[in-house]
Amino acid sequence: MTTFTANDFEYMSLALRLAAQGLNSTTPNPRVGCVLVKDGQIIGQGAHLKAGEPHAEVMALRDAAQKFPNNILGATAYVTLEPCSHFGRTPPCANALVESGVARVVVAMQDPNPKVAGDGLKILAAAGIAVEHGLMEAQARELNIGFVTRMMQNKPYVRVKIAASLDGRTALANRESKWITGEPARHDVQQWRARSCAILTGIGTMLADNPHMNVRIPTTRQPLKIIVDSQLRTPIDANILKDGNVLIAYTQADDARKSALLAAGAELIQIGNRPQVCLKTLLSELAKRGINELMVEAGQTLNGALLAAGLVDEFIFYYAPLILGADAHGMLAIPTLQSMQERISLKIVDTRQVGQDIRVLAKPVYPQ
Repeated sequence: MTTFTANDFEYMSLALRLAAQGLNSTTPNPRVGCVLVKDGQIIGQGAHLKAGEPHAEVMALRDAAQKFPNNILGATAYVTLEPCSHFGRTPPCANALVESGVARVVVAMQDPNPKVAGDGLKILAAAGIAVEHGLMEAQARELNIGFVTRMMQNKPYVRVKIAASLDGRTALANRESKWITGEPARHDVQQWRARSCAILTGIGTMLADNPHMNVRIPTTRQPLKIIVDSQLRTPIDANILKDGNVLIAYTQADDARKSALLAAGAELIQIGNRPQVCLKTLLSELAKRGINELMVEAGQTLNGALLAAGLVDEFIFYYAPLILGADAHGMLAIPTLQSMQERISLKIVDTRQVGQDIRVLAKPVYPQ
């Protein structure tokens, strides 16, 4: 087992911070950072910021060539993800590192993309470069949890956001829900939206709230907006359609409704012909489109259906210091449990106060 030094951790930590610069912009690519070090001095650093643009390793090599020309030979490269080994929009980064003359490459995690999956490490090793991996792997994996999930499970990483009162209610009986949480929590939601590739809602929420579902803070791109609407009941004047970039998943609808929504700027995708959209099939289709992280902002019906199908990877709960009562709407519509053995366990991964509200990040623990 490789023993890494304190300096190794320091340089990989910097590479991870560089990678995080692409948090909201690298879709569908992973977020990657690279740091070049020689004789204890950082000589180059870079990050991948947008699909089609140079990868982190190339950016770091260019940075080093400008600041320390002819000084890369024998350097160590710290990379948060295994250098790619295939031609995509850009040439293989593994080859670029070999040609640069680096002597050692430290990688946080192996690339789960089957087009790479260890081949990048093999190219480096075959060229006589010392290759080590596994340094801060958990942090690197979390940074690219959506990319990893898409590659390994053929689905996006699904986060379900729920704003509720302390008694677990999301709206009054008359569906009024603005605003349960305070401004700081609503601003925090925008951060999660900005990093997401797409935001998903259901037709019930669409008809009740007429949401815009856009990012309301400075961002490099707006996520794709997706509506689960089996019968295409989305109004053609809905707010969500005004800025385009909308995908509606349906099962059955007449040609007139299809034509009207297409004319309004929506893209339609038919997922089977049963009464309800197959959510697993929909997520598979989204994976094919390069959707890494999917944020769900829906009502209890769609939330419950996703959980029942085992498709939720993480919940973002915002609990407001309010009581709305038993007649208000709940968070998740799931079948009535008959025993405690049927309960759904959650693993809490983070809890913090946001303004006057409490944010809880929790992951479902599904039976093995």
